[in-house]
Amino acid sequence: MRILFLGDIVGRVGREAVIDRLPGLRNELSLDLVVVNGENASHGFGLSPAIGRDLFAAGADVITLGNHSWDRRDMIGHIDAEPRIIRPANYPPGTPGQGSVVVELVNGRRALVISVMGRQFMDAMDDPFRAVSDILSRHRLGVTVQAIVVDIHAEATSEKWAMGHICDGRVSLVIGTHTHTPTADHRIFPNGTAFQTDAGMCGDYDSVIGMGKDAAIARFVRKMPGERLQPAEGDASIAGMMVETDDATGLAMRMAPLRLGGHLAQTRPDF
Repeated sequence: MRILFLGDIVGRVGREAVIDRLPGLRNELSLDLVVVNGENASHGFGLSPAIGRDLFAAGADVITLGNHSWDRRDMIGHIDAEPRIIRPANYPPGTPGQGSVVVELVNGRRALVISVMGRQFMDAMDDPFRAVSDILSRHRLGVTVQAIVVDIHAEATSEKWAMGHICDGRVSLVIGTHTHTPTADHRIFPNGTAFQTDAGMCGDYDSVIGMGKDAAIARFVRKMPGERLQPAEGDASIAGMMVETDDATGLAMRMAPLRLGGHLAQTRPDF
Protein backbone atom coordinates (compact mmCIF):
# COMPACT_ATOMS: atom_id res chain seq x y z
CA MET A 1 0.00 0.00 0.00
CA ARG A 2 1.19 3.52 -0.81
CA ILE A 3 0.49 6.09 1.89
CA LEU A 4 1.01 9.86 1.80
CA PHE A 5 0.84 11.91 4.97
CA LEU A 6 0.85 15.72 4.64
CA GLY A 7 1.76 17.91 7.61
CA ASP A 8 -0.24 20.76 9.12
CA ILE A 9 -2.04 22.81 6.47
CA VAL A 10 -1.68 26.47 7.44
CA GLY A 11 -4.02 29.13 6.09
CA ARG A 12 -5.27 29.89 2.61
CA VAL A 13 -2.03 29.42 0.71
CA GLY A 14 -1.39 26.08 2.40
CA ARG A 15 -4.80 24.64 1.67
CA GLU A 16 -4.83 25.99 -1.89
CA ALA A 17 -1.46 24.36 -2.54
CA VAL A 18 -2.73 21.02 -1.23
CA ILE A 19 -6.04 21.21 -3.08
CA ASP A 20 -4.22 22.14 -6.30
CA ARG A 21 -1.50 19.46 -6.14
CA LEU A 22 -3.15 16.52 -4.41
CA PRO A 23 -5.24 15.18 -7.31
CA GLY A 24 -2.12 14.96 -9.48
CA LEU A 25 -0.04 13.43 -6.69
CA ARG A 26 -2.59 10.68 -6.12
CA ASN A 27 -2.21 9.69 -9.75
CA GLU A 28 1.55 10.25 -10.16
CA LEU A 29 2.50 8.37 -6.99
CA SER A 30 -0.24 5.71 -7.26
CA LEU A 31 -1.43 6.56 -3.75
CA ASP A 32 -3.83 4.29 -1.90
CA LEU A 33 -4.26 6.35 1.30
CA VAL A 34 -3.86 10.09 1.87
CA VAL A 35 -3.96 11.57 5.39
CA VAL A 36 -3.61 15.30 6.03
CA ASN A 37 -3.44 17.31 9.23
CA GLY A 38 -5.93 20.16 8.83
CA GLU A 39 -6.03 21.80 12.23
CA ASN A 40 -4.57 25.12 11.01
CA ALA A 41 -6.31 25.21 7.63
CA SER A 42 -8.90 27.87 8.50
CA HIS A 43 -7.02 31.19 8.82
CA GLY A 44 -4.33 29.35 10.79
CA PHE A 45 -6.68 28.26 13.58
CA GLY A 46 -8.92 25.22 13.26
CA LEU A 47 -10.74 23.56 10.38
CA SER A 48 -14.11 24.54 8.94
CA PRO A 49 -16.60 22.01 7.55
CA ALA A 50 -16.37 23.66 4.12
CA ILE A 51 -12.57 23.39 4.00
CA GLY A 52 -12.84 19.77 5.11
CA ARG A 53 -15.16 19.06 2.18
CA ASP A 54 -12.72 20.75 -0.22
CA LEU A 55 -9.82 18.62 1.06
CA PHE A 56 -11.83 15.42 0.70
CA ALA A 57 -12.85 16.42 -2.83
CA ALA A 58 -9.17 16.98 -3.68
CA GLY A 59 -8.28 13.43 -2.63
CA ALA A 60 -7.73 13.30 1.14
CA ASP A 61 -9.08 10.16 2.80
CA VAL A 62 -8.71 11.27 6.43
CA ILE A 63 -8.15 14.65 8.12
CA THR A 64 -6.52 14.74 11.54
CA LEU A 65 -6.71 17.60 14.03
CA GLY A 66 -4.80 18.69 17.16
CA ASN A 67 -4.77 21.40 19.80
CA HIS A 68 -6.80 23.74 17.56
CA SER A 69 -9.57 21.18 17.08
CA TRP A 70 -12.24 23.44 18.57
CA ASP A 71 -11.11 26.87 17.39
CA ARG A 72 -13.94 26.77 14.87
CA ARG A 73 -17.18 26.31 16.80
CA ASP A 74 -18.96 24.93 13.72
CA MET A 75 -16.66 21.92 13.88
CA ILE A 76 -18.17 20.90 17.23
CA GLY A 77 -21.49 20.11 15.58
CA HIS A 78 -19.96 18.77 12.38
CA ILE A 79 -17.35 16.30 13.58
CA ASP A 80 -19.80 13.60 14.63
CA ALA A 81 -21.41 13.74 11.19
CA GLU A 82 -18.06 13.35 9.38
CA PRO A 83 -16.11 10.40 10.85
CA ARG A 84 -13.20 10.91 8.45
CA ILE A 85 -12.26 14.04 10.46
CA ILE A 86 -10.67 12.83 13.69
CA ARG A 87 -9.55 14.76 16.76
CA PRO A 88 -6.93 13.43 19.23
CA ALA A 89 -8.10 10.21 20.85
CA ASN A 90 -6.84 11.29 24.28
CA TYR A 91 -9.37 14.08 24.72
CA PRO A 92 -11.47 13.28 27.81
CA PRO A 93 -14.50 10.98 27.48
CA GLY A 94 -17.57 12.79 26.21
CA THR A 95 -15.66 15.08 23.83
CA PRO A 96 -17.37 15.25 20.42
CA GLY A 97 -15.93 13.19 17.60
CA GLN A 98 -13.64 10.20 17.51
CA GLY A 99 -9.88 9.75 17.79
CA SER A 100 -9.58 7.08 15.13
CA VAL A 101 -11.28 5.85 11.99
CA VAL A 102 -11.12 2.80 9.75
CA VAL A 103 -11.49 3.76 6.08
CA GLU A 104 -12.37 1.40 3.26
CA LEU A 105 -9.95 1.55 0.34
CA VAL A 106 -9.88 -0.02 -3.11
CA ASN A 107 -9.72 -3.81 -3.50
CA GLY A 108 -11.40 -4.31 -0.14
CA ARG A 109 -8.43 -3.07 1.85
CA ARG A 110 -8.90 -1.17 5.10
CA ALA A 111 -6.71 1.37 6.90
CA LEU A 112 -6.85 2.57 10.49
CA VAL A 113 -5.83 6.18 11.22
CA ILE A 114 -5.26 7.31 14.82
CA SER A 115 -4.76 10.83 16.15
CA VAL A 116 -3.31 11.60 19.59
CA MET A 117 -1.90 14.72 21.23
CA GLY A 118 1.22 14.92 23.37
CA ARG A 119 1.24 16.20 26.94
CA GLN A 120 4.70 17.76 27.27
CA PHE A 121 4.39 21.58 26.90
CA MET A 122 0.82 21.08 25.64
CA ASP A 123 -2.69 21.05 27.09
CA ALA A 124 -3.46 18.75 30.01
CA MET A 125 -4.69 15.68 28.16
CA ASP A 126 -5.31 12.04 28.97
CA ASP A 127 -2.44 9.60 28.40
CA PRO A 128 -1.71 9.35 24.63
CA PHE A 129 0.18 6.08 25.02
CA ARG A 130 -2.74 4.42 26.77
CA ALA A 131 -5.13 5.81 24.15
CA VAL A 132 -3.12 4.33 21.27
CA SER A 133 -2.72 1.02 23.09
CA ASP A 134 -6.47 0.80 23.67
CA ILE A 135 -7.26 1.40 19.99
CA LEU A 136 -4.59 -1.06 18.82
CA SER A 137 -6.02 -3.74 21.13
CA ARG A 138 -9.08 -3.81 18.85
CA HIS A 139 -7.16 -4.08 15.55
CA ARG A 140 -4.39 -6.25 14.16
CA LEU A 141 -2.07 -4.97 11.46
CA GLY A 142 -2.10 -7.18 8.39
CA VAL A 143 -5.22 -9.02 9.57
CA THR A 144 -8.15 -6.75 10.42
CA VAL A 145 -6.59 -3.73 8.70
CA GLN A 146 -3.91 -3.52 6.02
CA ALA A 147 -2.31 -0.29 7.29
CA ILE A 148 -2.24 1.76 10.49
CA VAL A 149 -1.13 5.41 10.66
CA VAL A 150 -0.60 7.26 13.94
CA ASP A 151 -0.43 11.08 13.95
CA ILE A 152 1.11 12.27 17.23
CA HIS A 153 0.48 15.99 17.52
CA ALA A 154 3.11 17.04 20.03
CA GLU A 155 5.73 19.64 20.95
CA ALA A 156 8.38 17.39 22.50
CA THR A 157 10.52 15.33 20.13
CA SER A 158 11.19 12.85 22.95
CA GLU A 159 7.49 12.13 23.32
CA LYS A 160 7.17 11.48 19.60
CA TRP A 161 10.18 9.15 19.57
CA ALA A 162 8.76 7.24 22.53
CA MET A 163 5.48 6.76 20.66
CA GLY A 164 7.37 5.49 17.64
CA HIS A 165 9.26 2.89 19.63
CA ILE A 166 6.18 1.72 21.53
CA CYS A 167 4.32 1.24 18.25
CA ASP A 168 7.20 -0.43 16.38
CA GLY A 169 5.95 -3.57 14.68
CA ARG A 170 2.32 -2.76 15.49
CA VAL A 171 1.63 0.06 13.01
CA SER A 172 2.74 1.12 9.54
CA LEU A 173 3.68 4.74 10.30
CA VAL A 174 4.10 6.98 13.33
CA ILE A 175 4.49 10.59 12.28
CA GLY A 176 4.63 13.81 14.27
CA THR A 177 2.81 17.05 13.60
CA HIS A 178 2.42 20.44 15.36
CA THR A 179 5.91 22.01 15.14
CA HIS A 180 5.48 22.88 11.43
CA THR A 181 9.13 22.04 10.68
CA PRO A 182 10.02 18.92 8.65
CA THR A 183 12.67 16.81 10.36
CA ALA A 184 15.38 14.79 8.61
CA ASP A 185 15.22 11.75 10.92
CA HIS A 186 12.83 9.56 8.94
CA ARG A 187 13.65 5.89 9.28
CA ILE A 188 12.10 2.45 9.47
CA PHE A 189 12.43 0.99 12.97
CA PRO A 190 13.77 -2.57 13.48
CA ASN A 191 10.31 -4.16 13.62
CA GLY A 192 9.02 -2.41 10.50
CA THR A 193 7.30 0.81 11.58
CA ALA A 194 8.15 3.96 9.61
CA PHE A 195 8.82 7.06 11.75
CA GLN A 196 9.43 10.78 11.37
CA THR A 197 9.48 13.27 14.25
CA ASP A 198 7.58 15.93 12.31
CA ALA A 199 6.11 16.02 8.83
CA GLY A 200 6.39 19.82 8.59
CA MET A 201 3.64 22.05 7.29
CA CYS A 202 1.89 22.89 4.06
CA GLY A 203 2.19 26.66 4.02
CA ASP A 204 4.51 29.63 3.50
CA TYR A 205 7.92 28.93 5.06
CA ASP A 206 8.96 32.60 4.73
CA SER A 207 7.24 33.06 8.08
CA VAL A 208 7.32 32.06 11.74
CA ILE A 209 5.88 28.52 11.56
CA GLY A 210 3.37 29.68 8.98
CA MET A 211 2.39 32.99 10.56
CA GLY A 212 3.31 36.49 9.38
CA LYS A 213 6.80 37.43 10.56
CA ASP A 214 6.27 40.92 11.94
CA ALA A 215 3.51 40.16 14.43
CA ALA A 216 5.20 36.94 15.56
CA ILE A 217 8.57 38.63 16.07
CA ALA A 218 6.96 41.50 17.99
CA ARG A 219 5.52 39.04 20.52
CA PHE A 220 8.98 37.62 21.22
CA VAL A 221 10.77 40.97 21.33
CA ARG A 222 8.23 43.00 23.33
CA LYS A 223 6.79 40.19 25.47
CA MET A 224 3.39 41.86 25.19
CA PRO A 225 0.18 40.84 23.45
CA GLY A 226 -0.09 42.44 20.05
CA GLU A 227 -2.06 42.06 16.86
CA ARG A 228 -3.65 38.69 16.15
CA LEU A 229 -1.36 36.35 14.29
CA GLN A 230 -2.29 35.91 10.63
CA PRO A 231 -1.06 33.19 8.26
CA ALA A 232 1.71 34.24 5.89
CA GLU A 233 0.49 34.71 2.33
CA GLY A 234 3.58 33.96 0.22
CA ASP A 235 4.49 30.95 -1.87
CA ALA A 236 3.50 27.73 -0.13
CA SER A 237 5.43 24.49 0.20
CA ILE A 238 3.77 21.10 0.52
CA ALA A 239 5.58 18.94 3.08
CA GLY A 240 4.93 15.35 4.03
CA MET A 241 6.06 11.75 3.96
CA MET A 242 5.31 8.85 1.64
CA VAL A 243 5.48 5.25 2.85
CA GLU A 244 5.13 2.01 0.94
CA THR A 245 4.01 -0.98 2.99
CA ASP A 246 4.04 -4.73 2.50
CA ASP A 247 0.58 -5.91 1.49
CA ALA A 248 0.83 -9.04 3.63
CA THR A 249 2.09 -7.55 6.90
CA GLY A 250 1.20 -3.85 6.70
CA LEU A 251 4.75 -2.96 7.77
CA ALA A 252 6.86 -0.35 6.00
CA MET A 253 9.25 -1.35 3.23
CA ARG A 254 10.44 2.11 2.20
CA MET A 255 9.75 5.76 2.87
CA ALA A 256 10.75 9.14 1.47
CA PRO A 257 9.94 12.80 2.16
CA LEU A 258 7.86 14.97 -0.15
CA ARG A 259 8.52 18.71 -0.42
CA LEU A 260 7.15 20.69 -3.33
CA GLY A 261 7.00 24.41 -4.11
CA GLY A 262 7.78 27.47 -2.01
CA HIS A 263 11.03 28.11 -0.18
CA LEU A 264 12.23 24.64 0.84
CA ALA A 265 14.57 22.38 -1.11
CA GLN A 266 12.44 20.24 -3.39
CA THR A 267 12.27 16.47 -3.06
CA ARG A 268 9.84 13.79 -4.07
CA PRO A 269 9.78 10.02 -3.58
CA ASP A 270 11.63 8.03 -6.25
CA PHE A 271 9.54 4.89 -5.92
